[in-house]
Amino acid sequence: MDAPDLFDDPRLTTMGLFFEAMNGVVAKLEPTWKAGGVTALEVNALTRLSRSPGQRLRMSDLAAQTELSTSGVTRLVDRLERDGLVRRESSPGDRRTTYAALTSEGAKRMASVLPGYVAVIDRWVTGLLAPEQLAAFETALRAIRDATNPQATAYTAD
Repeated sequence: MDAPDLFDDPRLTTMGLFFEAMNGVVAKLEPTWKAGGVTALEVNALTRLSRSPGQRLRMSDLAAQTELSTSGVTRLVDRLERDGLVRRESSPGDRRTTYAALTSEGAKRMASVLPGYVAVIDRWVTGLLAPEQLAAFETALRAIRDATNPQATAYTAD
């Protein structure tokens, strides 16, 4: 493939649109988490914890779902724990396993952030798509996620 053909590759258009859309949505969401006193990474982690069984995840699962290293998720949980939003829990079945668990204060914080966050998602993502488009979009995103980050789907119960 010569350079002009390579530059006109429609796959580049697809990725460009994906990045532009993602960056645009993130820019719309940013004021909602800032107003709630959390960062994008923190709202991502707290959302994942709030939607998980028992409102907790193994630290390794939280790392995979937030795409952080083990040390990165440790630092994140340290900050969230210091702010009273999460607590660490030991696994009764395996002393080597530690969970990050949402606290009542963390749930309150999320309850204050999520209405505005969801309103932005509805305005700039889900509300722009017809139901069949949204279903296809979610299916496509899951296919991409499952292929590129399969560990993010892992959940191990005690």
